[in-house]
Amino acid sequence: MPGIMALRKRATLDKPLKGAKVVGCTHINAQTAVLIETLAEMGAQVRWSACNIYSTQNEVAAALAEAGFPIFAWRGETEDDFWWAIDKCIVADGWQPNMILDDGGDATALMNRKYPAMFKLIKGIVEESVTGVHRLYQLSRAGKLFVPAMNVNDSVTKTKFDNLYSCRESVIDSLKRATDMMFAGKQVVVCGYGEVGKGCCQSLKALGAVVYVTEIDPICALQACMEGFRVVKLSEVIRQVDLLITATGNKNIVTRDHMDKMKNGATVCNMGHSNTEIDVNNLRTPDLIWEKVRSQVDHIIWPDGKKLILLAEGRLVNLSCSSVTSYAVSVTAATQALALIELFNAPLGRYKADVYLLPKKMDEYVASLHLPSFDAHLTELTEEQAKYLGLNKAGPFKPNYYRY
Repeated sequence: MPGIMALRKRATLDKPLKGAKVVGCTHINAQTAVLIETLAEMGAQVRWSACNIYSTQNEVAAALAEAGFPIFAWRGETEDDFWWAIDKCIVADGWQPNMILDDGGDATALMNRKYPAMFKLIKGIVEESVTGVHRLYQLSRAGKLFVPAMNVNDSVTKTKFDNLYSCRESVIDSLKRATDMMFAGKQVVVCGYGEVGKGCCQSLKALGAVVYVTEIDPICALQACMEGFRVVKLSEVIRQVDLLITATGNKNIVTRDHMDKMKNGATVCNMGHSNTEIDVNNLRTPDLIWEKVRSQVDHIIWPDGKKLILLAEGRLVNLSCSSVTSYAVSVTAATQALALIELFNAPLGRYKADVYLLPKKMDEYVASLHLPSFDAHLTELTEEQAKYLGLNKAGPFKPNYYRY
């Protein structure tokens, strides 16, 4: 994780997070441990829980706890356990959190709902997922977001490296580990052609799968068409596909009616953050039988004997059934750390109770931290060239509206 380690080395002496008390609610894996240790090196105190009941690596959680970090998470939590763990991160004797690092918005939602007075004392929220960002914007529109929030999900480095490049690899890894599936010739539908969907489609196509895309956005749909994917309604292909992947961040994308129509042996999984994309609750009915095949793999058996393969009970498949690359997580972790530093140290009045994007200069800085690992050498503008373009030689090099 070259970026976050470089950031740790540069910031350790300054202790830019001295006095910060961070409630963290993210996936807990080896890469998260590096981020937690980095925040502590920067002066922060942390309490951490998991944002997904299946993605925690128990050995990592145990190692962090043994090192003295308050960690409330284990793989296979119940829903009640999940909310209990977040609550334990928020409330403790002699503990008043002043920062939130969230992945999905659950810690933010719980504190806002259950501890409103405490929530109003928060200096800033850093959110890294589509689902969590949607929730923040909803709070803002409703006038219920009382503190500044940084949307790092839509920072360029996070969007491209974590959402696109990382998912392009991890979707295949998770499906191979869970099902031993061969992709050549398989008919696959990917619901959503955002950055995650794009990554999934690229890798599936490269392995010889026939890939369909569903989309609500005409721009994303046109992008899919230009990449050679057929854009369809789910109902048009649901009977023929071998694999269905959701990547929308929405709810009820795949309903019980859809799954009733799928063919025997088809696989259903989710690459979006939330477990609401696949209507799993309506599969827990007396007429259907659940058969555990292995960890995170279930057969759902219909009365006529038809079997569907459901992965991770509809939760995030790449972090439930495999892991993600440390390099990509380094990019995200660096953006999270910088966003925490920015919000924690910002002078009063710089940020109002609203949702902000990571400043472009920080985005470029995160990218620059990772270039040495490729032995990449940036070209520098001359004074004349910088003046011609109306730029500072040190950046930022693109306006905020630029689409990478």
